[in-house]
Amino acid sequence: MTSDDAALADLVRLICERVADRPGDPAPLVGDEVRRMAPLRPPDEQERIVRRVLAHLHGLGELDGYVHDDTVDEVLVNAGREIWIDRNGCLRRVGTLDDVDLLIERALAPLGRRVDRTSPIVDARLPDGARLCAVLPPIAVDGPTISIRRFRQRALPLDAFTDTVGASLLRSIVADRCNIIVSGATSSGKTSLVATLLGEVSHSHRLILVEDTSELPLRHPHAVRLEARPSSLDGPAAIDLAQLVRTALRLRPDRIVVGEVRGDEVLALVQAMNTGHDGSISTCHANGPLDAVLRLESLVLQAAPAWPLAAIRNQIARSIDVVVHVSRRADGSRRVVEIGELAAPATTPDGSSRIRTIAQVAPDDATRIVASRTRSRR
Repeated sequence: MTSDDAALADLVRLICERVADRPGDPAPLVGDEVRRMAPLRPPDEQERIVRRVLAHLHGLGELDGYVHDDTVDEVLVNAGREIWIDRNGCLRRVGTLDDVDLLIERALAPLGRRVDRTSPIVDARLPDGARLCAVLPPIAVDGPTISIRRFRQRALPLDAFTDTVGASLLRSIVADRCNIIVSGATSSGKTSLVATLLGEVSHSHRLILVEDTSELPLRHPHAVRLEARPSSLDGPAAIDLAQLVRTALRLRPDRIVVGEVRGDEVLALVQAMNTGHDGSISTCHANGPLDAVLRLESLVLQAAPAWPLAAIRNQIARSIDVVVHVSRRADGSRRVVEIGELAAPATTPDGSSRIRTIAQVAPDDATRIVASRTRSRR
């Protein structure tokens, strides 16, 4: 931190102390203090100081500027002090945090949530749509840890993920009302791609979105959002994704969208996909299309342990049509790298699931069509 940065931080801290307990609207109070204590600074710089002080008083403090920076994907705090940002796929340290406990308290207070030693983990959606995850000691051994993941307010175009050949194939998959699983690693672009695919859905279709934390940027004219609710020590009981998927079935959906399957909700989703709700979409963490199907099999087996494995594989093969795998590259871009189809018969002679690759990225970075699709859902 430079001497100018340190002086500015001291000025912001002093102004915060002077106006923190004063009654009334803090904005004019902070403006008066800034003009009194920094009269020689240019008006635009005074305005930036005002915004920074207000962020300290009611926002996310030192993190506020990064959280509202459109070029930043994620803001991280390690060991209660170190501030890191993920910009264009590259992580770098940008500063230190003074009072992480106060920041977490300010962020959660308007949401009616809390985190303490008895409940040291919290996952919440901030008013601007960003998702905050905070972990306190003793779970976070080195000190409080924060991750704030920003989400784009607008969906990206398809050509941000693939070339014209891949985009045309994805558009036809959506138009044919294929049931889609988008797979990939953490921060590989799964949610962003789902938002883009939903932009290709006919406006005559009714969408029901089910998410753990609402994060999909959507501009569809006929969409209903449902968000899970965690339990609290002194509040109402939890409402999980499995309950919301079952509720979605009663809301007359044309397509059901589940932000991510990772628990018992997979059973309700697979059954919905096989009972007339064609064109449904979800995501899962996996290293490739086949791994995604195997992960879904294991999740269904956990949710319905009495089901024979052969029955699970047949149910998945009859419910899911296409797996689209995305990956984040070294330059930070997120791209579709493979599209696979669950091919009939549902299993090979040894009982393993079959994925037939229909498109993949060639060495020259062009989408290569490997095979034509055999199924469509019209």
